[in-house]
Amino acid sequence: MSFFHHCAKTDVGLVRKVNEDSMISVPELGMFMVADGMGGHAGGDFASQCIVGRIGQIDQNLPSSEVMKAMRSAILEAHYEILAEADRRGGGTIGSTAVGLILSEPHFACLWVGDSRLYHMRNGKMIQLSRDHSLVNDLLESGQITEEEAENHPHGNVITRAVGVGDTVEIDKLRGTYEPGDRFLLCSDGLNGFVSDEVIAQYMGTAPITSLCNELIELAKKGGGRDNITAIVIEIPDYF
Repeated sequence: MSFFHHCAKTDVGLVRKVNEDSMISVPELGMFMVADGMGGHAGGDFASQCIVGRIGQIDQNLPSSEVMKAMRSAILEAHYEILAEADRRGGGTIGSTAVGLILSEPHFACLWVGDSRLYHMRNGKMIQLSRDHSLVNDLLESGQITEEEAENHPHGNVITRAVGVGDTVEIDKLRGTYEPGDRFLLCSDGLNGFVSDEVIAQYMGTAPITSLCNELIELAKKGGGRDNITAIVIEIPDYF
């Protein structure tokens, strides 16, 4: 499964003291995950690391048909582990977003909770595949605010779903197919919150995979870098 190329990087950014983002790449299973923790540095750290830790425990010899089920189970297990930890700490809210990608020739599957994103680039055109679980996105989709108002909304950081928050967690999923030359980007909102989709698409379409994650991180820093920044990019080679 490791026929594709990928890069991955996470950075604390320019303002935060602690990096609450976590990420994991398991190329043997064609599996990738980005998680963005919330609840203060101790809580956010724990939540995002819990998710990627559970992903890292998935059996690398699983048949491809079982990987999505295993990822879903890992997210659910992390949800209950985070809930238990929050209760142990006295009942405060801690949690994390999660966006995961699974590649199994020629299919892909995505699972996500929260506003960390999955983008897909093909033939120079990039689209966002995941749908943000956020207050602003709900307002935008219902027509209550415009795209311009959404960009500077005072509640732009409010998410409506998170792993570890609430009795249960609802995980969205989508499936599709990929082609030679496609690229995928998984990122926390520390990237897309400070770099426009148009600029991200420009770099996704031109920068070599070896430097792409570094370049995206630097773009987010130039845009303000007020949040942790995480990016994983996967490239499907022409010969797969």
